[in-house]
Amino acid sequence: MNLLAYICFFSIMFFSPAFSPTGVYNQVKKTETGTASYYGAKFQGRLMANGKKFDQNRLTAAHNKLPLGTFVRVRNLRNNKTVIVEITDRMHHKNKRLIDLSKAAALELNFVRQGLTKVQVDVVGKPDNNQQ
Repeated sequence: MNLLAYICFFSIMFFSPAFSPTGVYNQVKKTETGTASYYGAKFQGRLMANGKKFDQNRLTAAHNKLPLGTFVRVRNLRNNKTVIVEITDRMHHKNKRLIDLSKAAALELNFVRQGLTKVQVDVVGKPDNNQQ
């Protein structure tokens, strides 16, 4: 490869938002829409599917299909508020909702009082072992 090709390659690698630590949140990889709920005090301190204790004050969520450790942007379709959460848990297999959010995430999306809301979920980052 000639010098110009190397310069182009490294410019793309180091200056592209896709490769920057913060740029991963700007790249949507998959989108779903559905119903979100939240879970809080009843589950506080219980072990999640990732082996850690649930904390309703952290920005986390449960999803049945996305890999644990995936980061998603959740947008409340009723008020356009968004939050980025990490998938840390699984829902009951008969649960028909798209995602269950921590109470902190539900507060950010402003739907705690209603309990349920319509959302759009965009995958914005995957666990390190699944990134290519």
